[in-house]
Amino acid sequence: MLRGVLAGRSLDAELVSAWRRHAQLDARSRAAAQDLAYGALRFYGRLHALLEVLLRKPLEDARLRALLLIALYQLDRTRAAPHAVVDHAVRACKALGLTSAMGLVNAVLRNFLRLRPALNTRVQRVETARYSHPQWWIDKLRAQYPAHYAAVLEADNTRPPLAVRVNRRRASVAEYLDRLARHRVRAEACGASAVLLEKPLPAERIPGWAEGLVSVQDAAAQLAAPMLGLVDGMRVLDACAAPGGKATHALELSDVELTALDNDGARLERVRSNLERLRLEAHIVCGDVREPASWWDGALFDRILLDAPCSASGVARRHPDIKWLRRQTDIAQFAQTQSRMLDALWQTLASGGKLLYATCSVFHEENHEQVARFLERHRDVTRLTLPAVDNDIQLPAGQLLPDRRHDGFFYALLQKA
Repeated sequence: MLRGVLAGRSLDAELVSAWRRHAQLDARSRAAAQDLAYGALRFYGRLHALLEVLLRKPLEDARLRALLLIALYQLDRTRAAPHAVVDHAVRACKALGLTSAMGLVNAVLRNFLRLRPALNTRVQRVETARYSHPQWWIDKLRAQYPAHYAAVLEADNTRPPLAVRVNRRRASVAEYLDRLARHRVRAEACGASAVLLEKPLPAERIPGWAEGLVSVQDAAAQLAAPMLGLVDGMRVLDACAAPGGKATHALELSDVELTALDNDGARLERVRSNLERLRLEAHIVCGDVREPASWWDGALFDRILLDAPCSASGVARRHPDIKWLRRQTDIAQFAQTQSRMLDALWQTLASGGKLLYATCSVFHEENHEQVARFLERHRDVTRLTLPAVDNDIQLPAGQLLPDRRHDGFFYALLQKA
């Protein structure tokens, strides 16, 4: 999996491929393998720097390099017994048909253990190793958030929180916390509908998930639906709706006529599945946001939510491959797509209606600057102050930075004259 990502493929695609090839693995083994892949990618900048120092010459075999990176991650960042890690890495060489590299693997890993303090001092001088991010990413955050960039980079390398959204039509947050306590699941409230679980669980093992009592959704993403100011009977569009978290939240809050739009038919199946689990109804449409003529019936919407495709720089800890697959030039391309989507959707919004623009990015080009350019292009728009929908999460100018409780997110509420 690690080798596939470093060759340019997404971690999600590698996971699907791995489980297809190794269908015999049980759930525990899959979880362990996935954890190693995620961990090595979170700290790839540091691990790469360590390996460069430990090797006398570059490795030609990508499998061997990935194996050493995984073993270094275990030695550097986990509680695994060092002797067992070294032994298993050497044995893995044999399983991969790399018997000639067994001595090299043994020497590299033992040298790391022997020279660890000195190696740590050396690689900490390199920013890409200290923060485990590409240099362009570090530089951009430092320029845009001079007082907070280090905290954002460090948050990106932590394990993400697991939040669930309580279906307030069926239970209060306090009632759900009582239920978790009866199941001996430790958790805390976070705002109006969010509950943070102390330890992650598969969705199907979360109490109440199967019966539609809760949905897995980050606390920052749970702010979207309440910000729309929904009233029963409104026509609402959730553009880029898959997998359906915000759409289902809107339907839990009010009886609206909701259209869930996405250009990916396979991902729309997840929307349909979530609606069925929660016993909710919506009009599901497959179409391109940028081409309303292909999906829009001409009836104006009272509310529109555009959770636009973006760099996903605010959720890098959930998708650590993003840090190494994303390129600086991608940001301008995302911004162009976002701009086209905003312009296309604006014509489908009723007078007096509101559009909530959202991204899971922390880069200004996709957020503040995107909104500023939209305001310049359209005279019939007012940017509204965001409503205070959650006392636990503050939104300075619409931008949330990732922290212990939530991901990085951006919101802007726009009203049509």
